[in-house]
Amino acid sequence: MWIGEIGKSERRTLTAAFLGYAVDAFDYMVYTFLIPTLFLVWGMTKAEAGYIATASLVSSAIGGWAAGILADKYGRIRVLQWTVFWFAIFTCLSGFTQNFHQLLATRTLQGLGMGGEWAVGSVLISETIAARHRGKASGLVQSSWAFGWALSAVAFWMAYAYLPQELAWKVLFWIGILPALLIVYVRRNVDESPVFLQEKQRRQQQEQASNFLQIFSKELLGTTILASLLASGMQGAYYSVTTWLPTFLKTERHLSVLGTSSYLLILIAGSFAGYLTSAWLSDAIGRRKCFALFAAAGIALVLAYTKFSITDGAMFFLGFPLGFFLSGIFSGMGAFLAELYPNSVRGSGQGFCYNFGRAIGSVCPAIIGLTSNTYGLGASIGVVAAGCYLLVILTVFALPETRGKELGQAVA
Repeated sequence: MWIGEIGKSERRTLTAAFLGYAVDAFDYMVYTFLIPTLFLVWGMTKAEAGYIATASLVSSAIGGWAAGILADKYGRIRVLQWTVFWFAIFTCLSGFTQNFHQLLATRTLQGLGMGGEWAVGSVLISETIAARHRGKASGLVQSSWAFGWALSAVAFWMAYAYLPQELAWKVLFWIGILPALLIVYVRRNVDESPVFLQEKQRRQQQEQASNFLQIFSKELLGTTILASLLASGMQGAYYSVTTWLPTFLKTERHLSVLGTSSYLLILIAGSFAGYLTSAWLSDAIGRRKCFALFAAAGIALVLAYTKFSITDGAMFFLGFPLGFFLSGIFSGMGAFLAELYPNSVRGSGQGFCYNFGRAIGSVCPAIIGLTSNTYGLGASIGVVAAGCYLLVILTVFALPETRGKELGQAVA
């Protein structure tokens, strides 16, 4: 196993990034399970549910870019702790809300920390792990999203099995405070990125400050635009499916809480396998071919799952490959973005592109919420997600291949 080839410090960094992104996933995905309950408790509409999801993702885009800028200035470790504390606090506060507008406010603020955690954690991993293992390490961290998603599904089932739904949804938000304990682990066990420390020393010697606007310079503008569009396609497709899938299964497929959880766990299992497979594949065949392959498969599967008439049994087994390609496409993204930017603005570039994609992709849940009354929820999910994957295929080959690149090198 490649993990045996890295040192103790690198493994601790990998653990911290894995746990950070897992709790990120738990805190975001738990809301998607609670949408049907909020329909009943508050009379919330599908459009309002979509607005909350979109607002959280838009704010995560802002938080991700801001965290990337701060990480280039203050260091990866310090800013990572700030982001974890922030999203844990506002996830917990969501359990105390009493109406749509209050939940909109807390979820919007929670998104700032959620976007920031990925931006900082992925840069830290890319700068810590050797180039030959960077794609696999990035994919392993990305796979923790499936782990956190699975935890949210299990917590959802347990809360609704033992508590009345009027209390269960609150409890699921309240336990979102637990990720704050990760800060203790980070402070005690994780070292600052050596690449950042070298870059900080260089800037001090030359009396230079990091300029985050460099990602819009003539040399990097094309990269920034294309990478942002690539991230937009990936995340638009992902959030189109995952935000609305629990509601689709319950309202259009008429599954129970247990049935919905079972279908989602199959999807999540596929996601975990997809993350790990794609992580290996991105180092084996290159970032671009891997992205294109998973996007093409994603188009076929998401249309089959949501738009075509298939039995519940077929849908159950189709969930594994859907999750495999839906999530696996992200595995090489952290490494790819890190390899596209120089040391001086890596946090800014990676934070901006990935989270610009979140901002654009976040419009998709709202579009689906608005169009579902006319075209049906399943049809809306399928068409929007397929269009987003097409954007991935159109943009990925306009960017350079970066597999095996040492950080700090220029990309031809």
